Order: sequence, then C-alpha cells, then structure tokens
Amino acid sequence: MTRKEEGAPLTADPSAPVVILVRPQLADNIGAAARAMANGRLFHLRLVAPRDGWPQENAWRNASGAQRILEALTVFETVADAVADLQRVFATCPRPRHVIKPVLTPRGAAAELRAAATRSLRAGLLFGPERAGLDSDDMAQADALIRYPMNPEFTSLNLAQAVMVMAYEWYQSADATPPRELVTHETRVATKAELENFLTHLVDQLDACGFLRNKPKRPGMVRNLRHFFQRGEVTEQELRTLHGVVTELAIGRRERGRLEPDMLPGP
Repeated sequence: MTRKEEGAPLTADPSAPVVILVRPQLADNIGAAARAMANGRLFHLRLVAPRDGWPQENAWRNASGAQRILEALTVFETVADAVADLQRVFATCPRPRHVIKPVLTPRGAAAELRAAATRSLRAGLLFGPERAGLDSDDMAQADALIRYPMNPEFTSLNLAQAVMVMAYEWYQSADATPPRELVTHETRVATKAELENFLTHLVDQLDACGFLRNKPKRPGMVRNLRHFFQRGEVTEQELRTLHGVVTELAIGRRERGRLEPDMLPGP
C-alpha cells in the first residue's frame, strides 16, 4: 500500500475524547471521519471490527491531510475492548428505543466532555455503522446518548458528517473566537472626531449644492445622515474615500458653473 503524503503535522490533545467507529463498512468513510476529526483537533481514532479489515488504501485517499490520525489508530474486536480503558463513554444514537439513559445534544455532550477532561477522565465517542447505527448492546456500553436535533423530516447523516458535528462542538466548547468581528486589514475603525469632521464636510457641501435648501426639513435630513454613518464601524480609509468623493463632487459642480451661495452675485 502506497502512502506518499505525510499529511498535516497533527498533534494529539491528551484531553480530547477518543473517536470509536463501530463496525465501519467503507474505507472512504473512515478516511473522511479522520479528516473531520482533524478539523476539531480530535486525534485518537479506534475501529471496532471494520467490515473490510484494516488497513485500507481508500481511507488514506479520503483523509485529505489527516493521515497521521490513520497511522495512529488502533483496531479492536469488540466495543467492550475498545472502551475498556475509558471512564466516560457517549454514544451517538438517532432514535433511542427502550433505553433509560441521559440523552444529550452534541453541544451538551461537548460540555460534559470538557468537564470530564478537567477531571483528567478519559472519554470516548461511539459512532455506529453507516446503515443501522449502534445496536442495543453497543449502547449498553455508554454512560449517555447523543441525539442530533435536526430537521425531523430529514435526519440522515453519513458517518463523517456525524463525526464532524461532534468534532466541531468539541472544538467550539473551548474556542475564544468572538462571535462577530470587523476585518479592517491595514486601516482601523474611525474615531468619532474623524467621523464628525467628515459629516461637517458633507453637510457643508450639501448646503452649497442646495440639497438641504428646504429649511424646515433640514434638521431632520442632517440627523438622518448622522444616524446612517454613526450606526456602523466606518473605517478611517472609508472616510478618506468619502472625503475624496465629496470634494470631487464639489469641484465638478463649480466647473459646471453651479456656485456656492456665498459666491452668487448680489441683487
């Protein structure tokens, strides 16, 4: 079997849960699951009785850089063997039947996994075969079940997608990325003083060209312009561009012979 690419330099997070694929049927799905794991910084992968044995070339072809996960995975004959060294086990199950266990959302499970990690408890995530999922004996090995809240008219996920959801939630449970961010590149958000300077420039030119000639409506129109520019994080670069626009409009107006009020001839 040829494995020409070494893949990304993935490192194992000792606090991360082990991903256990129970009786996986397709090598492609094993590789895709490894790729999903790498996205969420999950590294430890175990297989239980893979249908076509192990290793399988197609797994490496579908790992897309996550080959190190495949190189490090271990294979077990039974679920009991695969979870024997773990202290907390969570099993994904779309339709739990006749089972009395806590049922968690992926986000809730990720929070419990993080809590277990802070106590130095080793945890694992069970994922069932592509066609039927985990059976009752498999789920009996778990402390709790995970059910994905999805469109009730269509809840179908393939194996890699199911792993991706948990990988994402695991990563997000400790991620500090702000929910909203303005990308300013080489500029910055303008100060209120800079914004006020531009608004003064704009209003002066609007007065000069006659746009604000309706005296009763002028205060409201100026206020609306102020609201428009104040409600967002206008950048310093954008203000410089707008200053240029207003200046060029004023030059164009003078070149066409439309003069400012103070330049008009007297009576």
